[in-house]
Amino acid sequence: MHSDHQDVRPHKNKHLAERFEGLLGILMVVAIVVLAVGMIYGIMHTDSTPSWMH
Repeated sequence: MHSDHQDVRPHKNKHLAERFEGLLGILMVVAIVVLAVGMIYGIMHTDSTPSWMH
């Protein structure tokens, strides 16, 4: 009797988990880009001198 190979069908959620795992990298890159654009926008459109120095 060999119990090495079991004839079990994979769950449907495994495919969903693999798809989410692939999406996770893309979402991280998108989040970094959005934060970088927001930071650049904030730097360009705010006054660089604090209000107490005016």
